[in-house]
Amino acid sequence: MSEPQQSSTPQPSSWLVVGAGGMLGRDLLDVLAGTPGVRALGLTRAQLDITDPQAVLAAVTGHDVVVNAAAWTDVDGAETAEAEAAAVNGTGARHLAAACAATGARLLQVSTDYVFRGDGDSPYPESAPTGPVGAYGRSKLLGEQAVTELLPERGYIVRTAWLYGEHGRNFVATMLTLAAQRDTLDVVDDQRGQPTWARALAQQLRDLGLAALDGAAPAGIYHGTASGDTTWFGLARAAYELAGLDPERIRPTTSAAFVRPAQRPAYSVLGHDRWVEAGLKPLPHWRDSLAEALRRPGFAALTGSPGPG
Repeated sequence: MSEPQQSSTPQPSSWLVVGAGGMLGRDLLDVLAGTPGVRALGLTRAQLDITDPQAVLAAVTGHDVVVNAAAWTDVDGAETAEAEAAAVNGTGARHLAAACAATGARLLQVSTDYVFRGDGDSPYPESAPTGPVGAYGRSKLLGEQAVTELLPERGYIVRTAWLYGEHGRNFVATMLTLAAQRDTLDVVDDQRGQPTWARALAQQLRDLGLAALDGAAPAGIYHGTASGDTTWFGLARAAYELAGLDPERIRPTTSAAFVRPAQRPAYSVLGHDRWVEAGLKPLPHWRDSLAEALRRPGFAALTGSPGPG
């Protein structure tokens, strides 16, 4: 795990991680546990209903930094349950922002590339106009708007995409699991994005929160995705190659072969210019992070490698 990018020892601070049972939340708690001066509390969905404003205010009180890693993440399900998705991703984020405004806490709101149309051909800057085409993206944009409105000086929106990690279901884990079940796999090669390791994003969120407490990071929108870009096909081949499997077992196909209820962005590459303003480096290249991720125990178990140590 990387050390915080700040050179000085951080002042003691209390952090609340909402959505602590998820892939990102679990990595974030682990990262924070190893950070000097940080005391972190994690609350799962069962422990905190973010659609309950009184419960949210009680949970936020006493904390310096709140990270909202809780979300309705069923992209396809949101198409027929948009009100439910909006209640979590929009109204829930609004309650957290209101509680932080009332208590003086800083809020790190995790958002998504789905707030864009996904039809671009160059990296979306943080200031690019939004225009979600699906219910999930619309619900997450509601959360962004709430944070911008209620916390203009202490709200931090961090958009991520193509997230994978040791905890929970994700594309990389699925590909490695299927390696033992199928000789070949057809993977979409006409969607481009930035595979982002949840642990690397957790470290970046930690560093952003510390910079915010120091007054070094301006509030607003940041893009928390890996550097570089590839397709799902390219990611699957890289995962096989790094795991010691034959990448030729991965074959390219198009999105037309996998019709889903929700439209997937064809282009999800995000720009990272705002990290300079916070005195922080963007996340590492996606392939470097993937190589490091596959050495972690959770992935090593899937690949049959011994892992670190």
